[in-house]
Amino acid sequence: MAQHSSDTLILTLEGGPVVIRTRPDLAPKHVARITELAESGYYDGLTFHRVIDGFMAQGGCPQGTGTGGSGQNIPAEFNAQPHIRGVCSMARSSNPNSGDSQFFICLDDATFLDKQYTAWGEVISGMEHVDALPKGEPPRKPGKIVSFKRG
Repeated sequence: MAQHSSDTLILTLEGGPVVIRTRPDLAPKHVARITELAESGYYDGLTFHRVIDGFMAQGGCPQGTGTGGSGQNIPAEFNAQPHIRGVCSMARSSNPNSGDSQFFICLDDATFLDKQYTAWGEVISGMEHVDALPKGEPPRKPGKIVSFKRG
């Protein structure tokens, strides 16, 4: 199936662009909300505040601490997409319906998260820029989101 630009988001990091194919077939509410936030400029300038080598890179918190969000939770849309390298999924608290603006990109196999977090997309190019994000919880100098917009 040919990909249309409406199916992609471009996450520009300091190292370069990361193209994410969204999966509205798996998580329509999450894709709609993330796209809305991205288009509004919400993510621009935010950091990846939690980057664990061999696991995942998490960002999208307005406070840069992992405690904040946009104030609008998204009901869980757990699905069968395995959490493998390049998969984009929603961060949340212990409440399954607490996804908001924070998301993570799997750096490696994280299938122990399957069906407990909402996978909503996958990196189709630029994964090397995600790999290059500074590591830490939080990193001493966290990697920034330059911009996030529709592809």
